Amino acid sequence: MLNEFRTFIAKGNVLDLAVGVVIGAAFGKITTSLVEDIINPILGLAIGGVNFEELKVVLKAAVGEEPEVAIRYGNFLQVLLQFLIIAWVIFLIVKAANRVRFSESLKKQ
Repeated sequence: MLNEFRTFIAKGNVLDLAVGVVIGAAFGKITTSLVEDIINPILGLAIGGVNFEELKVVLKAAVGEEPEVAIRYGNFLQVLLQFLIIAWVIFLIVKAANRVRFSESLKKQ
């Protein structure tokens, strides 16, 4: 079983996947910073100084020790924007990779 595991780990696909996960995590941090630190302040200023993190609908105000109950849709908008940026970049990468593959297949013919 140990030899099978070594063979599995040594395969290129597993190593490629590991590298992809690490790069993906780093890219997620970059995207989060892009949205939170650059895009959201600009959008907030453009729509009247709104901080997206503070956008919420309060369902029940905080009373004493009880915390506030609120729908924090500003945070949802921020996460949605991050997703759209990541999806767009992945789309562009796949499109570029397909273009390279297509041009290489034409050269082989």
